[in-house]
Amino acid sequence: MEHKKTAKRLRCIVKLGGAAITCKNKLETIDEENLKEVSSQIRQAFVPESTSANVIGMDWSKRPGQSEAPTFINDLCDQPVADSESFIVVHGAGSFGHFQASKSGVHKGGLSQPLVKAGFVATRISVTSLNLEIVRALAREGIPSIGMSPFSCGWSTCQRNMTEADISMVIKAIDTGFIPVLHGDAVLDTLQECTILSGDVIIRHLAAELKPEFVVFLTDVLGVYDRPPVEPGAVLIREIAVREDGSWSVVKPKLEDTSKPVEFTVAAHDTTGGMVTKITEAAMIAKLGIDVYITKAGTDHSVKALSGFLKGGIPDDWLGTAIRYMS
Repeated sequence: MEHKKTAKRLRCIVKLGGAAITCKNKLETIDEENLKEVSSQIRQAFVPESTSANVIGMDWSKRPGQSEAPTFINDLCDQPVADSESFIVVHGAGSFGHFQASKSGVHKGGLSQPLVKAGFVATRISVTSLNLEIVRALAREGIPSIGMSPFSCGWSTCQRNMTEADISMVIKAIDTGFIPVLHGDAVLDTLQECTILSGDVIIRHLAAELKPEFVVFLTDVLGVYDRPPVEPGAVLIREIAVREDGSWSVVKPKLEDTSKPVEFTVAAHDTTGGMVTKITEAAMIAKLGIDVYITKAGTDHSVKALSGFLKGGIPDDWLGTAIRYMS
């Protein structure tokens, strides 16, 4: 397949973890405060000249609870266009989509079953509604974001492995100055009829095709731990080295019991594999020579990761997990 390229250099792919921007235990509930903070940090990182005072909001639709649409800025035509760096946002589903998918078994396939077909529709309604709200949050920060669904772009799988992923519209959007916002989605599968394509798999594919300078995963915890972070004595893994064959090992800190594998928890309703998938996909990205940073959304640590500050080296006071290729 001919390698696709953007005319603009892609600075970064940002993954907004579903748990960081939604309320995990409340069905289809957005964490408005976190989403607003993350959107503001993304603007500060990728629209260098912008300040909160000179942001031109791009969400001109009526907000829930308001009686009328926002007032348009009269002198909009006189405003210079803020020059944004090129980046892509991919978000997880959090409390959107997972419930519908797991209850109907969409990830296992079988569109001929009424429950699965209904679940496919219900899942897409849920994840696309979240996508719209994230696009709106970024637009309110003056980021020219465009929602893009993998299903609508013609992305499909075979036995849950990506087979078709036309990124031509993603490239056109970037080259025209827009910021694509993609999400995990219910897609068609040539062998099992349908499945769920996770945001982490999408990021790995985009990274392989478009070669960003770095990738940032923003989550609800500081990074990857040697065991579930709620357990006593859980240690934050600071750096993971990825070998040429795709295998990986912990470089920092030196763990006491290296024979014990790193443990991860997966929520019962998560049909995409949770942290296990995230690490596997992140390792495959790092194998391409692209640094991956996993850290907590809405913190000083996420600001440093988004800004590219970590490319020069990981400071001791930065809390997160860096995943890098070890040549």
